[in-house]
Amino acid sequence: MKIMYIECNMGAAGDMLTAALAEVTGDVKGCEASLNAIGIPGVRYSLVPSAKCGITGTHSDISVNGMSEDEHMHEHHHHHDHEHDHDHEHEHGHEHHHHSSLHDIEHIIGSLNVSEKVKTDAMEVYKLIAEAESKAHGRDVSEIHFHEVGTMDAVADIVGFCALMEKTSPDKVVVSPVHVGCGEVKCAHGILPVPAPATAHILKGIPVYGGEVIGELCTPTGAALLKHFATEFGSMPVMSVEKTGYGMGRKDFERANCVRIMFGNAADQENDKVCELCCNVDDMTGEETGYATELLMKEGALDVFTTPVGMKKNRPGILITCLCRPDEKERFAKLIFENTTTIGIRYCLKDRFVLDRREETAMTRYGEVKVKISEGFGVKKVKPGYDDISGLI
Repeated sequence: MKIMYIECNMGAAGDMLTAALAEVTGDVKGCEASLNAIGIPGVRYSLVPSAKCGITGTHSDISVNGMSEDEHMHEHHHHHDHEHDHDHEHEHGHEHHHHSSLHDIEHIIGSLNVSEKVKTDAMEVYKLIAEAESKAHGRDVSEIHFHEVGTMDAVADIVGFCALMEKTSPDKVVVSPVHVGCGEVKCAHGILPVPAPATAHILKGIPVYGGEVIGELCTPTGAALLKHFATEFGSMPVMSVEKTGYGMGRKDFERANCVRIMFGNAADQENDKVCELCCNVDDMTGEETGYATELLMKEGALDVFTTPVGMKKNRPGILITCLCRPDEKERFAKLIFENTTTIGIRYCLKDRFVLDRREETAMTRYGEVKVKISEGFGVKKVKPGYDDISGLI
């Protein structure tokens, strides 16, 4: 089981989370190129090396129409007392700027060069922020607007992180208690307590703490991303760590201002359990057997295979074996009964060792080829996809 642990000892912001996840992939520059190919209007991602308290990591610097986030903040006098991003300041006190509604944001995200899953995830994150703003300011969600200065860089942080989550595809995401900081933060509405009301609303039900660092450590975008993707909140689980990423914030503190993401296998899941369903048949044609095995695979079986066997009365027969998740054994038993002639199915639970598997695209002299990568137990296997290769020959 792929497990991701996000450590928020210095809070969380969209840019920090994106940078940390880019490091986890092992190809920061490749991530930078893929993020820039998303096509967010006027946005340019720059993932650059950064160091905090002697620890090296990556900082995500988003430029909008050629101007970086820091320049935007200076240009519009939005000097918040926090070190992260200024994602979502909306219209009050900024009547001279254009503002984007949630519908406008949905239109922007809908036009991007990302999968439907990434679009859906990004909109769910934005809805969390909009609902929090609605609650904090006593306005309907339809009235909530996102200030222009924060629109595109926030879209970049949210969509970027969602895209990299799709790329890494963890089975489980555990997030540490979130350090929110303490004190006050300046914003368009005046001086607000830390965590800001919208952030506090998003973090409702999530373990948080503060008082150790003065300033706003967790932004609404960071809080919303954590809430959307977290499977659970708590201490670091027992796991076999394979990759670690550090996403750096802007400001310097006495402690390293970063989000750390650890990625690997849950230690108690390295030997995975599967259910093995078996049945013998001696009165099915090859066509019928082929149809049954294909249907089981389409329905999500982990594997289906047949073995020639000798049965009673010296009849040649077929042993059909179907591997599935233990909690799906009844569903697959039903499918086997419905699509074969068997009247009895044997089953048992088995432990297995598995390598983590993922698919990437590699450029070769023949063109793009999908590559299957399997890693774990100190082993790494790389194999090009047969269908891609056969298409190039």
